Amino acid sequence: MVFLTLPGYSFIALSNAVEALRMANRVVSRQHFRWAVASLTGSDVPASNGFSISPTMAIEAVADPGIVFVCGGVDIEEATTQTLIEKLRELAARKISLGSLCTGSYALAKAGLLNRYEAVVHWEQLHFMREHFPLIKFSKQLYAIDRDRYTCTGGTAPMDLMLKIVGRHLGTAVVERISEQYLLQNIRGEQERQQVPLSAYVGVYHANLLEAVSLMHANLEDPLPLDQIADLVGVSRRHVERLFKRHIGQVPTKYYIELRLQRARSLLLHTPMSVLQVSVACGFQSSPHFSKCYRELFGHTPTLERRTQRPQLDMAAAGYATPTN
Repeated sequence: MVFLTLPGYSFIALSNAVEALRMANRVVSRQHFRWAVASLTGSDVPASNGFSISPTMAIEAVADPGIVFVCGGVDIEEATTQTLIEKLRELAARKISLGSLCTGSYALAKAGLLNRYEAVVHWEQLHFMREHFPLIKFSKQLYAIDRDRYTCTGGTAPMDLMLKIVGRHLGTAVVERISEQYLLQNIRGEQERQQVPLSAYVGVYHANLLEAVSLMHANLEDPLPLDQIADLVGVSRRHVERLFKRHIGQVPTKYYIELRLQRARSLLLHTPMSVLQVSVACGFQSSPHFSKCYRELFGHTPTLERRTQRPQLDMAAAGYATPTN
């Protein structure tokens, strides 16, 4: 894997990605993954924190990359030069898989290499990207793998993406051992969403919509009827429905139930609450209804989610110590 660093790239995003690969090699006691840090010129590139990584090689010197990840950060528009665009298009013409970390999706989008792909970007760029690149299907998730494109948000999310890739190559047992080494309580999957402020989706000028969503967030355990939300906002129910449809792309009732299910997933993964307790805390009248809605959104039941995604937390809740290495 090649990490193509742009000026002002996110150091934490790159280091999380590399560390997942390094630990995978250590766990299996062989060099299954190889990586290189590159730039357009071969010179070290300063990250947003002022650090740079050595050695850095010229992207031209990489003979046969598996995946090239564009590492973005601050000032991504200035960093996306015509030289970079031409290089990315050349890589795509060679059928090389392309990816991005943090705001690196902007460079791929500007080069026309994400059209009709599902992709993600850090939430600070999300509203801008949706406005300027309508042919790209931007997802709310932490990362997206769509055919030969691997896009990821920033912060620690690249660790989750790399663990997904590691799991495909080496199996879930290796991923679990990596999570033990890094004290990860939860490995976030493709369905995990960014914690995105609503204003990143709709801008800051839709006060009625923001107020309606704030009411939903404040009333997860006892959901408010849509008519009551509209009354509290001071508009008609029909107006609320139009706002949601136009700016979020969902009817408000569906948005509300997904909001509650996302909260339920967080409780399942990060607390010892029972499935019944979680369902009540998120406003569901019965466990069967909760399980049905959960399966429709996430593709599996709450019980299976807990069993497969957080075995260490279940052990701790049962009174067992989590092993350390």
